[in-house]
Amino acid sequence: MQESEYRKYMQLVARHKELYVLCALVIMTVVFAVSYLLPRKYESSSTVFIEKNVISELVKGITVTPSMDDTINVLTYAITSRALLTKTMESLDMNLGKEANNEELIKELQKNITVKVKEKNNLFIISFVHSDPRISRDFVNTLVRLYIEQNTSSKRGESYDATKFLSEQIAAFNVKLQKAENDLNAYKREKGGVISIDEGKLFEEINLAQQKLYDLELRRRQLEGMRQVTRKANDPLQSKLLALQKRLDDLRVQYTDSYPEVLTVKSDIETVKEQLKARKGGEPQPLDPQEIAKIDSEVSALKNAEAGLRRYISQNKQILQSVPSAKAGLAKLEVERENQKKIYDQLYSRHGQSEVSKQMEVQDKSTTFRIVDPAVLPEKPSSPNRLMIMLAGILGGVVGGLGFLALRDQVDGSVKEVSFIKELGAPVLAVVPRMLDLQQALKLRRRTMRVFAVATVYFLLLLVFPAMELLDLPYMDRLLDHLAPVSQGIKGMMH
Repeated sequence: MQESEYRKYMQLVARHKELYVLCALVIMTVVFAVSYLLPRKYESSSTVFIEKNVISELVKGITVTPSMDDTINVLTYAITSRALLTKTMESLDMNLGKEANNEELIKELQKNITVKVKEKNNLFIISFVHSDPRISRDFVNTLVRLYIEQNTSSKRGESYDATKFLSEQIAAFNVKLQKAENDLNAYKREKGGVISIDEGKLFEEINLAQQKLYDLELRRRQLEGMRQVTRKANDPLQSKLLALQKRLDDLRVQYTDSYPEVLTVKSDIETVKEQLKARKGGEPQPLDPQEIAKIDSEVSALKNAEAGLRRYISQNKQILQSVPSAKAGLAKLEVERENQKKIYDQLYSRHGQSEVSKQMEVQDKSTTFRIVDPAVLPEKPSSPNRLMIMLAGILGGVVGGLGFLALRDQVDGSVKEVSFIKELGAPVLAVVPRMLDLQQALKLRRRTMRVFAVATVYFLLLLVFPAMELLDLPYMDRLLDHLAPVSQGIKGMMH
């Protein structure tokens, strides 16, 4: 603000000081009256402590209890839930009986409820604002009580339901476990011989049997060869040929045909054969019947032994092929049994935890709510803040009076300054100052003094009201309480 404008407003106030004072006092009076006419709101609050029982820490990991974070997170929504507010209204006879009105009342209650959570201290503060201090107090205390009861009963119900559900599941899975055990035992009885076989040892036995079969076949072929060339027992060439043939067969078992000793024996056999051919023109000697019968008997025994070994090897090969599938079936049944047993054991363990949790809930040994500070009857309204409104009214009166004078001056179309005439372009010949009679000036001064005296007294009277608010003196509240029935009666007569 420039200095010229400041001087202009000061001159304006000086010229119309009575009007300024009157306007300021009127504004202050209206604001003071409004501060007392505004509906009073009383706030009551209750502080609740979420207490973790010592037993909860002792049985930690054994029982299942809700965490502190979960309890705090759901608290704000649960406190202002429609169901809980309806129960509180019914408990306090606040139910209006009409669903539409009840909905509006519930929304109004939700708007006036404040929940402050202090997670570090495990505290929550519930506040409620109402025009009636008793309703404000009773509503908060009833709301907290019903919430604690509902929370406790719901946790008990959940514990009972969980225990019942787990009992039913344990019975069902016990049947499944018994069935899996029976199937496994029946399979073991059916496939027990195959399952218990060691595949490595069985494979070794098959190899040994095949080697033995090879030896028998080799022996049989030797005997069959001897049968074709058997001569009389006193024929030295024939005996030598048989001995060489036997020696060659023994060497071939261990060595190849290119082995030096094998080659030597072959050469000797060829030499003996040439000698046999050269004797008596190469005609064969007559066979010895007894020797032939002996050889035939041994060949027959060897064939029977070979047939037995082949059956043994075939059976073992079939068994060896069936072992993997049998063990796979056993493994599948064992896995099924283990899965059922695992689930059964878990359910049984959870059932034990549920039983302990249920007993803790029944005896209130888990998370408990303890009312640290119940709501009391508020003696002073929380709103409106009359002291602040009155101080704002005083400031508003000072500023509003000045604004009224400025507006009045703008509306007034009379010429007040010489500069205004000069701006119009008209020549100014002279300026005649306002001339006041001395007697009239004294009279105006006396009137101004009287107005200021009355205004000062009135202003001091107005200051009594913010002083009473500052000192918490409830005189005006009592007066308004006494006048409330009268005003309501007047309104009733008018209607």
